[in-house]
Amino acid sequence: MPGAVDTPSSPINVAPNYTRSLFPQAPSFDLDTFSSQDFIVKDFIDSLSDSTVPPNRRSGPSTQQPFDPRPLIRSFEQALKRLSDLSGDLETKETELSANVRRAEAQHTSNAQSLGRKLDETIDSFRNLDSSLNGVKSEDNDFGGNAAVKIGEKLEELDRQRVRAQDAKFLIQCWLEVSEKGELYLLEDMRRQASGDSKIRCAQIARQLLKISQRLDPGSWNQIHGRLKVVSGINGANGVNGSNGTHISRHNTREIVEKFSETLEKDLLTQFDEFYRRANFDGMRDCATVLQDFGGGASVIGMFVNQHQFFIDRSQLITEEVGSDIETWERLADPDADTPGVDPTLQSLIDEVKVVVQEESAIIKRAFPYYEIVLGRFLQRVFQQSIQQRLEMILNKANTISTLAFLRSLQASRSYINALVDDLKAHGLTEHPDVLSSQTALILDQQFDDLFVPYFVGSSYIEKEKRNLEELYSSLLFKFTVFHSRRRKVPTTFLASLAKSGSEMLASAKDAYVERLDSSDLAPQQKAMLLRVAGLKDTDSAKRQMDMEFSEQDGLLSTINSKRMLKWLAEAVGRGLELSGGNETPKDVSALLDLLLTHLGELYIDTALDAANDAAAAQENTKNEPDLSYLENLQSAITIMHLMLTCINTVLIPLAAANVTIRRDMEKTTNMAMNHMEDKVNVLMHRTLDVTLTWIGKLLATQKRTDFRAKDDVHGGGSSWLELLQTPTCLSIFNFLTRVHNLALGALSTSTNLTTFLTELASGIRTLLLDHFKKFQVSAAGGILVTKDISKYIELLRSWELDPAFQPSLEVLTEIGNIFVIGPEALRERLRGKGGVPGGLWEKGDLRPYVLRREDAGSVGVQAVLSTL
Repeated sequence: MPGAVDTPSSPINVAPNYTRSLFPQAPSFDLDTFSSQDFIVKDFIDSLSDSTVPPNRRSGPSTQQPFDPRPLIRSFEQALKRLSDLSGDLETKETELSANVRRAEAQHTSNAQSLGRKLDETIDSFRNLDSSLNGVKSEDNDFGGNAAVKIGEKLEELDRQRVRAQDAKFLIQCWLEVSEKGELYLLEDMRRQASGDSKIRCAQIARQLLKISQRLDPGSWNQIHGRLKVVSGINGANGVNGSNGTHISRHNTREIVEKFSETLEKDLLTQFDEFYRRANFDGMRDCATVLQDFGGGASVIGMFVNQHQFFIDRSQLITEEVGSDIETWERLADPDADTPGVDPTLQSLIDEVKVVVQEESAIIKRAFPYYEIVLGRFLQRVFQQSIQQRLEMILNKANTISTLAFLRSLQASRSYINALVDDLKAHGLTEHPDVLSSQTALILDQQFDDLFVPYFVGSSYIEKEKRNLEELYSSLLFKFTVFHSRRRKVPTTFLASLAKSGSEMLASAKDAYVERLDSSDLAPQQKAMLLRVAGLKDTDSAKRQMDMEFSEQDGLLSTINSKRMLKWLAEAVGRGLELSGGNETPKDVSALLDLLLTHLGELYIDTALDAANDAAAAQENTKNEPDLSYLENLQSAITIMHLMLTCINTVLIPLAAANVTIRRDMEKTTNMAMNHMEDKVNVLMHRTLDVTLTWIGKLLATQKRTDFRAKDDVHGGGSSWLELLQTPTCLSIFNFLTRVHNLALGALSTSTNLTTFLTELASGIRTLLLDHFKKFQVSAAGGILVTKDISKYIELLRSWELDPAFQPSLEVLTEIGNIFVIGPEALRERLRGKGGVPGGLWEKGDLRPYVLRREDAGSVGVQAVLSTL
C-alpha cells in the first residue's frame, strides 16, 4: 500500500505543536473485503470517514477548529479510484470464468459424446460376444473358442487389477490402523488363517508397511530403545516434520511391524516345514521367497539344514565307536602288510553322503529360488559336522595304535573323500545333468581342503613320516645295533677313529630307541608292533632284552631287511606325494634322503663295513690260517649299496627337480655317502689282499729245502708216481687260494671289482713265487716237482676272472720251471732265439739267479749258458 507523503502547503491556522498531512493515507481494501460475509456498507463508509478525521478533532471540542471537508473529499476520491480498479479486475476475472465455463461445457459435451460412442461400442462388443458364444460367425470376429480365450485373458488382467486395487486398499487400512491405533488387527486375522497363501500375503504387506513407516514415520526409525533420537534440523514442532511436513505417528510403527514380522516369520517357518513334509515344493518355494527378506533367508536355510533327517540320524551315531576289528588295526600298524583301506564307518558315511547330497540337490533346486546358497550351506554342514567329526574320531583312534596307522588312515580317508568330491562334481548336483557351477565346485574344494588343513600345518606331516620311519628302522636294526655296539674298538689309526665315532653314534641311537620303547607315552599296540619288527618278546622291557645274547647272524647284513626299509621309504614317498600336494615335495624328499642315509647308510652298511675292516685287521698278524668269512657280508653290503643308490636316483632325486638347489644338495650328499662307503670297501679289499699274501708268504716259508733235491732213484721210480707228485706247500696254497677265490666271488660276484681284486692278488702271488724259487737248490728230479707246482699255480690262477692283459705274464713261471728240467744244450738253444721272457717283463739276464739254483750249475755246459746271461 502507498504510504503518506508530506508536501509543502500554505500556512493553516492550527493549534501549536500540531501538524497533519495534507494528503492522508489512502484506504486499503481488495476484493476479499467485499466478498466477506461480514461486509457492511455503513461500516465501510464509516471506516473511510474515520481515517480522515484527526485525533484531536475526535476527542476535543468542536469550537477549536472549523470543519475541513478536503480530507474526506480526497479519501473518497481515492476509494472511488480503488473501487474502479477493483471493478476492472472483477470484470476481467468474470470474463475468464465465462471462458472457462464455455470450455468446460464444450468438454462435457465431448465427453458425453465419447461416452455415448463407448457405450455403443460396448453394446456392439457384447452383441459380438453373445454371437460368438452362441456360435454365430461374424465377419469381424473370431469364431468360438479363440474369442473365449481372449476374453478369459482380459478377464484375468481385470482380475489382477482388481486384486492390486484391493491390496492397495488393504495396505492403506493396515497403515492407518498401525499408525493411529498401534495395532495390526487386520494382519493378525489374516495371519491366523490356516492357508499358506494368507501368511505369504501377510509377509508381503508387512514388508511394505516397513517401507511406508520408513517413509512416513521416520521418527520411529530414529528412536533408540523406545526414545526419540533428536536430529538437528529434522524434526519440527507440533508433530510436524520441519523439513517436509511429514506427520509423526503417536506409535512406534517400526517396532510394531517388526514384532509382527517376527511372529509371522515363525509361522512361515512352520508352514515351510509342513510343505516340506508334504513335498509341496511350490509352497516351499513361496515361503522361501518371502523369508529371504527376513535376514536373507538365514532362518529358513538353517531350519532346512538343521532339521534334515540325515543330520538327526547321524548326530545320534556320533558317539558310536570307530569300527574295524582288531585284525584290521593290526594290519594298519604292520609296515609289511598292505593297507586295508578306508575305515568301514567312514566309508558308510561317505557313501550315504553321496546319495543324500545328490537327492537333496534336486529338492533344493525346486524349493529355493536361491538354491546355490542353500546347497553351499548344506555341503558345509555335511563336511564340517558329519564328515569332520567321524574323520577326527578315526584319526585319533589310529594315532593311539601307531604313527603308521595314523598315516595310512589319513591317506585312505583323504583318498576316499576326494573320490566323493569328484563324484559330486561329475554329477552336477543342482545343475544335473549339466556341469556343476563354479561356485559350488569352489565350495566343495574349500571344504575338502579345510578337512585336512590341521594335519598339514607347517612341517607336521613330514615330521610324522620321519618319526614313523625312524621307529621302524630302529626296531628292525635293534639286534644288529646291539650286537655291534658290544664290539670294543681301540682306535689306532684315522680310520679306526672314524669307526669309533660311528660306534658312538650307534650306541646313541640304540639308547634313544630303548628309551623310546620303555616310554609310557608309547601306545601299547605300537610298542608291541615295534618289538615284533625288532624280533623281540613283548613280555620283557627293552633294556632287559638288550642284555640277552645275540648270535653272529644278528650282526650280519640282510638284503631282505634292506628291501623292507626301502619299501617303507617308497610307501612314505608315495603317500607324501598324494597328501602334501607338491609344493614342499623337494624339502620332504630331502629330509627322507637324510633319514635313509643315516639309518641304512651309516647305522647299517657303515657299521657292517667297520666290523669287516676290524675283522680283516685282526687277521693280519694271525699265526693260524686267516678267517676271511667277513667277506661273506661284503656281498650283502655291496648289494644294499646298489639298491639304496638306485632308490635314491630313481625315486628321491627326480622329485626334487623343481628346486635346483635342493636337488644339487641331495646329489652332493648322496655322492659323499657313497664315496665314504666305497672307500671302506676298498680298504677292506686291500686288507684282504694283504692278509692273503701274508699268509701265502708264510706257507711258502714252510717249503722244505729238500723238496726240490730229489734223488735219481726217486726220479726213476715211475712216471705214474711223478704225475701225482706235488709238494705239501703247493697243495696248502692251492686249497687256501681256492677258498679265497670262492669268498671273493661270493662277495664281489662277476664284476670289474672282482677282476681287479683277483688280478692284484695274482700279481702278488706271482711275485712271491718268483722270489720263492730263487731260494731253493733244484736237482734234475726236483725240477720235475718244481714244474708240477708251477703248473698247479698257473692252473689255479688261469681259472680266475683275471684281466686278459695279465694272462701272458704267467708264462714267466712256466719258463722258470723249464729252466730246471732241460739240459744245458737245450737250455742254450732255448735262450738263444729269445731276447727275453714272454710277457716282456724280464730280460734274459733276469733268469741268471734261477740257472744258478740248478744242481749242475758248476758244470761246463751250464757255465757256458751263464756266460751268455
